[in-house]
Amino acid sequence: MFTTADLCDAYQDVISCVNPVFRSYGAKKSFYGKITTLKIFEDNSLVRKQLELDGTGKVLVIDGGASLRCALIGDQLALLAIQNHWNGILVNGCIRDSQLIHTMNIGIRALNTSPFKSIKQDQGEICISVKFGGVTFNPNQYIYVDLDGIIVSELNLIK
Repeated sequence: MFTTADLCDAYQDVISCVNPVFRSYGAKKSFYGKITTLKIFEDNSLVRKQLELDGTGKVLVIDGGASLRCALIGDQLALLAIQNHWNGILVNGCIRDSQLIHTMNIGIRALNTSPFKSIKQDQGEICISVKFGGVTFNPNQYIYVDLDGIIVSELNLIK
């Protein structure tokens, strides 16, 4: 078990702290793992494609351009993430089906909720650096999330 507060105390020189703008969804309140990134805008086609892959030891970081107009994750994608062993998801955007997602064994952080679904045009970029919340997220860095915050490091801080 870890806390972001303890990791910040022990590793303050090698971590970046994400601005505290994300809400907690899902039954898992803390999670960590190696970062996989997506950059999309109001199109969650690539989200499904990533969550169909084995996510063991990974966290999907989605830069949705901070759009609040539609959801990029819903209960079906959350279930897919669980089935494929993703440790968690961070969404710079919205989710939907939040009441159901709160009962699921997944950790998700997002800006808010929206009942509208996204478009499906297979547009976006995979495994690139993305920047939001005051932090740059690079593929293969590590992300640590709990109810106190979200931190990112080049190093695996949990051995």
